[in-house]
Amino acid sequence: MQHGAIFAGFGGQGILFSGHVLAEAALLEGKHVTWMPSYGPEMRGGTASCTVVVSDRPIGSPILDQADSVVALNPPSLARFEATVAPHGLLIVNTSLIEAEPTRHDIELLAMPCTGIASEVGDVRLVSIVALGGLLASRPVVRPESVRRALMEMLGSRRREMLDADLAAFDRGYEAAAPISELITAVYI
Repeated sequence: MQHGAIFAGFGGQGILFSGHVLAEAALLEGKHVTWMPSYGPEMRGGTASCTVVVSDRPIGSPILDQADSVVALNPPSLARFEATVAPHGLLIVNTSLIEAEPTRHDIELLAMPCTGIASEVGDVRLVSIVALGGLLASRPVVRPESVRRALMEMLGSRRREMLDADLAAFDRGYEAAAPISELITAVYI
């Protein structure tokens, strides 16, 4: 099993953090992983993306020509990364900020109001953690328990309020996507 994912959005949406959480969760499961961040010089408010590759075997390159999944949290990210989704891959679109419809018909689409869900949890900066929950409900790259453990290790007891918020955001994203991913699975069986 090898899964390549791209997370993309504005700086300040936690893009690099969510990719790092996925990478740490994969390491906790004993998997091979690469995490490659990319961001503009502006940081907060500019564009940011990261690529995460998770595999059961050694990874030849951290660079993806085609991604198994793409998380697009803003319109520029959808425009830039939609074409990189592999056929039958997964595109997660943050419908709170993106009104445009994807142009591809050979991929699976998970349209989630990620920013809205993050706001309900109490912090819009958790938008990427909501999307991570949606991704893992649709593609079980790592177990949800591994993500929770990674968050606990990364945030620790010194940032308990952030840990609780991140855990809630992840769970809400996972729950929001789970019924959709069951429908997708049922259609393909």
